[in-house]
Amino acid sequence: MSNFIAEWGNTIVNGLTDTLTMTIITLIITVIIGVPLGVLLVETNVKGMYPNASLHATLETIVNILRSLPFIILLFLILPITRFLVGTTIGIRGVILPLVVYCAPFLARLIESSLLDVDPGIIEAYQSMGISNYKIISRVLLREARSGIIRGLTLAAIGLIGATAMAGLVGAGGLGDIAYQYGFQRYQPDIMYTSIVILIILVQVIQSIGNVVSRRLTK
Repeated sequence: MSNFIAEWGNTIVNGLTDTLTMTIITLIITVIIGVPLGVLLVETNVKGMYPNASLHATLETIVNILRSLPFIILLFLILPITRFLVGTTIGIRGVILPLVVYCAPFLARLIESSLLDVDPGIIEAYQSMGISNYKIISRVLLREARSGIIRGLTLAAIGLIGATAMAGLVGAGGLGDIAYQYGFQRYQPDIMYTSIVILIILVQVIQSIGNVVSRRLTK
């Protein structure tokens, strides 16, 4: 009995570790891509600091296409690209690229929305003082939108956790894989329910932290 409990506990811990690893790595890469992409969506618009109709239309199209694809379809759609770039389509290495492609456009839209909520009068005031557009974006616009950006990052992180659960279908590991392998295929509902409860707790913790940080930055 004790061996079973130990094995059960190790399985859950390993699944949680894989889920957190996938989420953290993907979120870091997503921020590196998604934040600049969100800024470009705002500033290449006709009312932006660097209006460029063709670039803006291209970015809009790419973002809209990627956001229209459910993750499970996107996962299988880019399997050949994943295999070519990282050499495998299973495990954590094989799922990072699909997760980034799925999450980066979503985060970009959230960043775009946060930046558009900034009072245009603030930007105009700094422009009237002769401050460069780059400094306004990096030191004013992003600072004024930081509360909304944190809320966006929170939503992105929660979305990633859900996506990592679906990634378990292709052997990526994580709590989703455990729930599927043990709960569905091996008929061990106790492990499946435990995985679900841990996922719920994880989401609640991330959302709570995001809310607290967002409120403090608003002040």
